[in-house]
Amino acid sequence: MELAQIIGFVAGFGTTFAALPDLIAMLKRGSSVGMNPRMAAITGLFQILWVTYGLMIGSRNVVMWNVIAIAVNFFTVVAYFYFASRRQRSAVDPRR
Repeated sequence: MELAQIIGFVAGFGTTFAALPDLIAMLKRGSSVGMNPRMAAITGLFQILWVTYGLMIGSRNVVMWNVIAIAVNFFTVVAYFYFASRRQRSAVDPRR
């Protein structure tokens, strides 16, 4: 494996899973307090552009890493809204 491929693999892995600690923390806490879904949503939109770019230049690595990153960001946004809506329901009905 060439040095450029190794650097590309490490960079792809790192940027793809950079948002995972926030998602895991949110799931462990069972709360979206302190999270901002805009960051994940904006990042996800740009990752869609990276997938498009990867398809245009024929780079499977660019496509693969960014598809995985889009999934991580999607789950982060979904979890945020799930916990935020649960928090709102709890505020309206304290028995929850």
